[in-house]
Amino acid sequence: MKKRQLSLLFSVVFMDMVGFGFIIPIMPDIVKYFGSSQAMLGVVLGVYAFGQFIAAPLVGALSDRFGRKPLLLLSIGGTFLSLILLGLARSIFLVVLSRLLDGITGGNITVAQSYIADSTSEENRSRGFGIIGMAFGLGFIFGPLFGGLLMGINMHAPAFAAAGIAAVNLFFIAFVLPESRGKEKRTDVRKFRLMDAGAFRQLLSRGESRYFLGIIFFYTLAFNMFETMFSSHAMLSVGLTARSRGLILAYMGVLIALMQGGLIGMLTKRYREISLLTLSNILLILSLIGWAYVTTTTQLMLIIIPLSFAAAIQGVVQKSLLTKAVKGDNQGMVLGVSASLESITRVVAPVSGGFLLSRVGLWAPGVASALILLIPMAFIIRERAKGTGTHRGYAAE
Repeated sequence: MKKRQLSLLFSVVFMDMVGFGFIIPIMPDIVKYFGSSQAMLGVVLGVYAFGQFIAAPLVGALSDRFGRKPLLLLSIGGTFLSLILLGLARSIFLVVLSRLLDGITGGNITVAQSYIADSTSEENRSRGFGIIGMAFGLGFIFGPLFGGLLMGINMHAPAFAAAGIAAVNLFFIAFVLPESRGKEKRTDVRKFRLMDAGAFRQLLSRGESRYFLGIIFFYTLAFNMFETMFSSHAMLSVGLTARSRGLILAYMGVLIALMQGGLIGMLTKRYREISLLTLSNILLILSLIGWAYVTTTTQLMLIIIPLSFAAAIQGVVQKSLLTKAVKGDNQGMVLGVSASLESITRVVAPVSGGFLLSRVGLWAPGVASALILLIPMAFIIRERAKGTGTHRGYAAE
């Protein structure tokens, strides 16, 4: 893959995540501004994940058939319109509608990952995914910081600023980024319809793709429970202020970005990806148990180091192995199905984590997350026993 293409993809994903991060700090204020209870915040966040669940596989599969560039334009164009709608919203209904529109069209990360799969060899794919992961992490660090500053102007400024970033992304994609797919007829691409249950069944019942999708689903469920419960847990167990929690999350984001942007490439050259997946899953289980019982800031800062590195390795290696397990021109579809499954966890994780934290104990979300990771551990052990590496994969029908 040419450095210019990778740099452009890095820029697109980074700016998109900065734009998305602009919105995070303002959502509670927007809900309050329209006189809604904070319970509505869950609806606003959940409807975005629901839109992703429905449409991410469709966006990915359409990119298999029509190319990555047109679908990147469609996805980011939808994000641009949703942000304009959010900035102009004068009712909570329009806020919800804007987030749903963004979720339905927001498959750009999936398409960017598919672009990487098209343009890299199997040996270099982890490095490509790592660069995209670093852009994702850095954007998520800077976005909330800038969003909080823009709130000093007015409540609508972050949405319009994020829309401006989306417009810049559209320009780069339209006029600078080349298409990664050839113009030849793609006869081995499976047709995919909205909420195509048959494609879900096919991917979940065949070959290695079933197990890697399972690994991704349960890992994301566990890690999303950690992410969504982190602030409440830090406040109640350690007594951290909102500012301190934000700084620690930024510190975690930097650790993940460093791993995904550089160290992961060295690790994948030296070790098999399935071995890295095994070790990082074990490290993550131990780290989550440690997080469950921290009582001081020092303990929290220390436990976040192995937790961040393990999560960074998981996020890159999972997607690399998944795309290698797929035959034919169907990487977009399988990555879209993966994104859709991950969206389910973004609805389930905060609800179940909140219940465990408030009704069982402060330790419960961490221990529950660690127990959930035993399921993908079983899948990983199966793949190791089978000698994953030949990747018989999923054959399109």
